[in-house]
Amino acid sequence: MVAATPSTIRPAAEEESAKRRQILDGARKVFMDLGFDGASMNEIARSAGVSKGTLYVYFADKNRLFEAIVEAEALEQGKDVFNFDPARDAEATLREFGRAYIQLLCRPGGGSSIRTVMAIAERMPEVGNRFYENVLEKTIHRLAGYLEARVGQGDLAIDDCRLASSQFMMMCQASLFLPFVFQAAPAPSPERIAQVVDSATRMFLAAYQVKPK
Repeated sequence: MVAATPSTIRPAAEEESAKRRQILDGARKVFMDLGFDGASMNEIARSAGVSKGTLYVYFADKNRLFEAIVEAEALEQGKDVFNFDPARDAEATLREFGRAYIQLLCRPGGGSSIRTVMAIAERMPEVGNRFYENVLEKTIHRLAGYLEARVGQGDLAIDDCRLASSQFMMMCQASLFLPFVFQAAPAPSPERIAQVVDSATRMFLAAYQVKPK
């Protein structure tokens, strides 16, 4: 008998992870096409290419399946590394972060989970709260930490860095995010993102940068 080589052996945990991703990918497509209320476990099983029985092995119901998609979105966004080195120049850091943040927020297909969370947050507030804390609040906190460091170095004069962090992120979204998330406009081009973020950076620094004496 010929012994199996390592390349022919897939650990059970890896197979289970792959099957789970397969189900999430299928469910994500159904939620995008039909919305939360229109999606059914039958339709999700067909889209994922699994039996309904297999689907229920991994997820108890549609609510738990959607929560798993929200969690996966949080993990995916967490992979994006924004350079908040306190030694970096504030203007360059804000421009770079703003462009990367909006490209992530407005990536093609990326608005579907946000739209669906917004649609069901009133009925399932725990899902909306978890999405906000894991996807949005963490970025606000990280930017605020960078701003606090620059305040300590005397470059910026900010009383409330969490407020200033939210202000900058909202200015970067101006004219881009809402049209995108409500499907009134396609994902913005890199050139348009750069234009809006550059304007937001100038406005932010005009308000908070310490002027040379």
